[in-house]
Amino acid sequence: MAGLATLVEIMPTGTSVAGASDLDRRRKKSSSRGGLLLFVLALTSGLGYIVFHVAKDLNTVAVPSVWPYLLLGLALLIALGFEFVNGFHDTANAVATVIYTHSLEPNVAVVWSGICNLAGVLASTGTVAFAVITLLPVDLILQVSSGAGFAMVFALLIAAILWNLSTWWFGLPASSSHTMVGSIIGVGVANQFLNIHTGTSGVDWDQAIKVLKVLLISPILGFGAAALLMLLSKRLIKYPSLYEAPKGKRPPPFPIRALMVLTCTGVSFFHGSNDGQKGMGLIMLILIGTVPTAYALNHAVSPMEVQDFIAASEQTGHILDRHVDKSAILGPDARAEVTDYIRSKQLQPDTILALRELVEDLNHEVALYKVFKSVPAQDQTNVRNDMYVASEAIRLMQKSNNPAFTSDENAALSNYKSKVDKATKFIPDWVKVAVALALGLGTMVGWKRVVVTVGEKIGKDHLTYAQGAAAGLVAMGTIFAADNFGLPVSTTHILSSGVAGTMVANGSGLHFSTVRNILAGWFLTLPAAALLSGLLYWLFRAVA
Repeated sequence: MAGLATLVEIMPTGTSVAGASDLDRRRKKSSSRGGLLLFVLALTSGLGYIVFHVAKDLNTVAVPSVWPYLLLGLALLIALGFEFVNGFHDTANAVATVIYTHSLEPNVAVVWSGICNLAGVLASTGTVAFAVITLLPVDLILQVSSGAGFAMVFALLIAAILWNLSTWWFGLPASSSHTMVGSIIGVGVANQFLNIHTGTSGVDWDQAIKVLKVLLISPILGFGAAALLMLLSKRLIKYPSLYEAPKGKRPPPFPIRALMVLTCTGVSFFHGSNDGQKGMGLIMLILIGTVPTAYALNHAVSPMEVQDFIAASEQTGHILDRHVDKSAILGPDARAEVTDYIRSKQLQPDTILALRELVEDLNHEVALYKVFKSVPAQDQTNVRNDMYVASEAIRLMQKSNNPAFTSDENAALSNYKSKVDKATKFIPDWVKVAVALALGLGTMVGWKRVVVTVGEKIGKDHLTYAQGAAAGLVAMGTIFAADNFGLPVSTTHILSSGVAGTMVANGSGLHFSTVRNILAGWFLTLPAAALLSGLLYWLFRAVA
């Protein structure tokens, strides 16, 4: 998703300079003490909120040394650095058309987009965040507090940041979503090669292919849907001003201006709800690895919800008992047996028996302590890991329909899984605020380059109001759909392909050098990020 922010590097000199100069004048003109004060107030309030809640969480944790806190601070700095670069490249796409069409002044648009991104991040469910996490090797997820776990997190985050910054520096379009997926694949493959004789896991290729398909299809969908919407609007909406390019510095008529602000609002909100999640899951792994007592289990789960979990556990145990292979013999480690199933996706005679044992052990332990926060500190990580593998095993069994559960059994298992996930797959509000602030700060750094690119570089003619609105509406809809399916998408690729689709529908023509660079970025990002993260993981494992 880094793409549009960098294309201005390869723009014709006259176009980029003129456009940039005009935007510079407008940015200086629209600067105001009120806007600066509002931004500083939002930033300090957000930082205060984060510090207060982190201190409150850590106040309940007994840590023998300062080392975990230093590691936590460094890891969070790198994770939020990724989100900053994400906003630097991506969030600015949302403000491009609204600034370029003079619908909002630059500083107003950036602040408004930041607010909408914050709302999107806070409204996100975390589904996309944990969909990204499932790409990681299960061994490393369960050992996130080990040297290998930290090597994984640092390698993939640093690789993603380095690749995004490198593509920006050299003017090569790239997608932050592709970069993150490539980095995860690189770590998974490197982990498998480094442990080739131990049977450790690599990439969950089924999940990776599912994500890659979405990343491939979404720009194609953006191109076609935006072109179709442009053609339909020209046929059905007889409002000549809508199909004109901006004239001078005048804002568009009120209905058009409202439409442009609406698309900016929608793209910003849904960008926050989707892209903002990509680093959240990794931040949670960092928190679990450094201070598991505070973050391994969701302490906000109420006693009543815990009782529901216990009831669902008993029901799940009875269901699994019906499908146990009577010839199976339980090994010494039920979690290891279930983990082997998650890794291989091959059901063994003792798999159901081990899963039932895991479910029953969890039921007894949670029933003993009544609430998750009362689970002893030394046991919180073990309980979380047991819950994680139980949830993943049930997901895979239901997906493969092996064993063949009845519809009622599937419903009960899904109910149990949802309660397990609530205990382990959660994101504190302060993490969402931190990600939103990082995205917002990145937007304020990177918005200017995108504006000229979207307006003038993709198509040979000046971007019209209708083209900007059509591309924005399609981006909104596509990201919203991806959110509902829990899948990451590239905001930049959807929006840029949408603008290209409107140019073709309007007979404006395309700058094929731009299209070529977007395609080059699409094909190069995945293998380059994978190679970089794999090498970094190998290096970190060697020195750890």
